[in-house]
Amino acid sequence: MKALVCKTPGALEYIEVQMPALKKEHSILKINSVGICGTDYHAFDGTQPYFEYPRILGHEISAEIADTEPDSGFVIGEKVTVSPYFYCGKCIACRSHKTNCCEQLQVLGVHTDGAMCSYILVPDYSIISGNKLREDELVLVEPLAIGAHGISRAQIKQGEFILVMGAGPIGIATMNFAIIAGAKVIAMDKNQKRLDFCKNKLGIPYTINPDEDDIIEKLREFTNKDMPTVILDCTGNIKAINNAVNYLAHGGRFVIIGLQKEEISINHPGFHKKEATLMSSRNALPEDFKHVISCIQNGKIKTKDYITHRLKFGDPNLSFTNQDQTLIKAILVLDDEI
Repeated sequence: MKALVCKTPGALEYIEVQMPALKKEHSILKINSVGICGTDYHAFDGTQPYFEYPRILGHEISAEIADTEPDSGFVIGEKVTVSPYFYCGKCIACRSHKTNCCEQLQVLGVHTDGAMCSYILVPDYSIISGNKLREDELVLVEPLAIGAHGISRAQIKQGEFILVMGAGPIGIATMNFAIIAGAKVIAMDKNQKRLDFCKNKLGIPYTINPDEDDIIEKLREFTNKDMPTVILDCTGNIKAINNAVNYLAHGGRFVIIGLQKEEISINHPGFHKKEATLMSSRNALPEDFKHVISCIQNGKIKTKDYITHRLKFGDPNLSFTNQDQTLIKAILVLDDEI
């Protein structure tokens, strides 16, 4: 079968790989579509910290059960998605039910070969039943869960102002779940088309374009001079992260969802006087996936708004570039004959 491998930064190639063989407590999935994540763009660019080449990319999955053990609880043909964080189950994080940050964590498509191929073998514990979701909904469950987990970490309170830096797919997902949690959301991004998406599709009245607006002035205006009590970074941009404490209310929480290679630098007196809380948000937990599926089912998340681009698996000119200003989420669609 064919697989799409990122051989080196900037270089994608189709290769022939062996079909996976079924083994105990695992199932074989037939891949229908794969979302292209910021992780994949960064891998293609050579800016992904947790990465070795060559690697088959892809961890945002819409699939169906192709083969499974009789007692797995799944049936052949069942539509599923995957929690792509493979954990040890033994370390302190796993014993504390924080499998998302297992000491030995292996993320599909990052530490191990991913889903940009016809079939993959995954542990049964990682498979999430589709619960009658459509394929385009299933492929979005994992990135939506990243946003849901970030909001869970932030412990959002009803009516508080929060600032989400970055209006890419993860940032938009974070905003969506912040709204569900009852927050007043401020969206910040340099891409005006994405800010327009936040206004028109999510109903967010407060937006900031840092290339055009005075950030602090706008934040004071929106929050009645209080400043946001929560900031969530979804950019992975070092300048944005380092400046975020300047935008935070006294007693506020700063949650870093985005990822980059450099060391962050925070002015300690400024951080200390606010008695601010700094935390990271990594991946997602099983309850985040359940929350996402529930929100899709009850209409609180409108997935049709997210997918703006479709790419064809097998296209010899395929390239992972992120330059289109209208891009929200691109998915790679596989054909049965591949």
